[in-house]
Amino acid sequence: MTVKAYIRVSTSSQDVANQKHGVSEYAKMKGFEIDYIEDTASGRKNWKERGLGELLETMQAGDVLLVAEVSRLARSTQQVLEILS
Repeated sequence: MTVKAYIRVSTSSQDVANQKHGVSEYAKMKGFEIDYIEDTASGRKNWKERGLGELLETMQAGDVLLVAEVSRLARSTQQVLEILS
């Protein structure tokens, strides 16, 4: 099992520190060692065309994906459900 953390900001002037802190604290509590994948892309860009699409292609059954909040994955419930499927 691998544990990946997807950290996304919309612009290069934004900081990933808060997202990393929250994910790191959770991972520490669960005893996970994490690989961080950082992405700078608008949530309006299709998730398949962001680093998230590439990341999900590499994940295997049983792997864990952590995000600081669901809005880092997608802008709509429909997109989140598409990602989960």
